[in-house]
Amino acid sequence: MTLDPQAKAFLEAMASSGAPPLSTLNVEQAREMFRGMAAFGGEIEDVKKVEDHLIHVEDGEFKVRLYTPNGTGPFPIFVYFHGGGYVVGDIDLVDRLCRSITNRAETIVISVDYRLAPEHKYPVAVNDGYAAIKWAYNNATSFNGDPARMAVGGDSAGGSLAAILSLKAKNDNGPKLTAQVLIYPMTDFACESQSFDENGTDYNITTSDIRWFNSHYLSSDADIEDEYLSPLRSNNLADLPPALIITAQYDPLRDDGARYAEKLKENGNVVEYKCYEGMIHGFAWFAGVLDQGKSLISQVSQYLKQAFEQK
Repeated sequence: MTLDPQAKAFLEAMASSGAPPLSTLNVEQAREMFRGMAAFGGEIEDVKKVEDHLIHVEDGEFKVRLYTPNGTGPFPIFVYFHGGGYVVGDIDLVDRLCRSITNRAETIVISVDYRLAPEHKYPVAVNDGYAAIKWAYNNATSFNGDPARMAVGGDSAGGSLAAILSLKAKNDNGPKLTAQVLIYPMTDFACESQSFDENGTDYNITTSDIRWFNSHYLSSDADIEDEYLSPLRSNNLADLPPALIITAQYDPLRDDGARYAEKLKENGNVVEYKCYEGMIHGFAWFAGVLDQGKSLISQVSQYLKQAFEQK
């Protein structure tokens, strides 16, 4: 399939705006540019309650934002990690997305503002993410959540974190997770798949952008082999939570997501995989201008409802 007409119009509008390539910006300039993308998410839906909490860890603190749906509960819990290459992005960027999932899946959504590189290099985001899911599990009853029905998910780097934390929770006998939702995740930091070559220049995120992100997040190229950075390289992928894995046709990360889905299946896991034809990286953020972004939110929400109902 050719590029989706709405995605094509979006890319043309972005190009005509005169915004410089991400890889030419410094970190604060890049963060400011990404803050402006929140408006593409569409309507800001009302939910029953929104509240922020601070999670304190050994070397600092970070924020989480809880979205509670209408109803009486106890509600299932979906812990969500935003994308942005571990360098940019925040919980405000995915506010609209999290509100939509809260309402459609009838779940508490906990959006995690994990600390970013280069101030906090690998593995700080992983450690923060794991602290967040343990906090959610241990404190669930205090916010009317059900710790027996808890899933993780995220987009791009956040999708990678969700995959990594599903693996870490298993390895460390941590919280038992109901499901993992991986939206165009980066599962191998080697960046060598065919889709990096096919889609690496013209489709919202480029291979130069990805290398820019990686240069800020990694302390050493040797980290690439670590399963908590590149879960596709893990030899320990059995007995993981059921997974929904979503990719986009015109995305450099497409093949890594597809390969991860296949490897999870080979290791006996239950996997639902979909590649959105004609779509580009980041389209979950752009539901206000891309119909397939709305479809993605509906698919994720329905998947979560079914997963929680089966518990």
